[in-house]
Amino acid sequence: MAPTGFTLFLDGLYYFIMVPLVYISITVMVVGIAVKIASILSSPPPAYSLKTFPARKRPALAALGDTFGMSMIRKRKPVFWFFLMWFHLGIAFLILGHLDLFPSINIMPAASRHMVGAGFVGVSVTVPAFYFLFRRFVGENRHISVPADYLLLLLLLFIFLLGDMISWGNSWTAHGFVMTKANFSSYFGILSSFTFMNPRTVLYGSHYHFIVLHVFLAELFMMILPFSKIVHTFFSLPLNMLRRR
Repeated sequence: MAPTGFTLFLDGLYYFIMVPLVYISITVMVVGIAVKIASILSSPPPAYSLKTFPARKRPALAALGDTFGMSMIRKRKPVFWFFLMWFHLGIAFLILGHLDLFPSINIMPAASRHMVGAGFVGVSVTVPAFYFLFRRFVGENRHISVPADYLLLLLLLFIFLLGDMISWGNSWTAHGFVMTKANFSSYFGILSSFTFMNPRTVLYGSHYHFIVLHVFLAELFMMILPFSKIVHTFFSLPLNMLRRR
């Protein structure tokens, strides 16, 4: 049976999301962050001192501790600190797991259907994401939150949940998500080699639309990131170093 016009349109849309839009979203994110950094560096210095923390013999090491240990948050909001640390640890393993999908990197065996963490990495980002969303509805957080905060958290949450469906399906069910680590490595190989092949040639099965939606939401996040509050992540270490001078 010849494909219908809608089928051809959907295939073209899926291809655009899975290949060209990946490059576009990464470019928007990198350029946006670079422009943000440049605008800050070109701004006139503040008329007041940014030093707010006690002086240390090794201010750089102290700034690293402030950035990654978040000691002030631990003292004031220990529960929030716990979920922040859990979330950031999960993000670190999530990045590692996605790097493992490149053909030249094999933390897990190349033929494995399991991802790094065997599905538990998804728990480490999804559970804290639920906490971050729910805390926006109570106490003082409800009064300082704006619609963009909720939308950004919901976007992250759905990215994680769709990724969980893939990872948990592969690791915690008998037959998995049909697409294995080897399939995703082939897709990442297409992206890294700029061959512009159709990912449908390496990603089989009826679950393809879940992959497309997961990738699309991730692309939205990358393009929104430079203009969101989360961009503060890139400035936390430099700011903490200034506060220790």
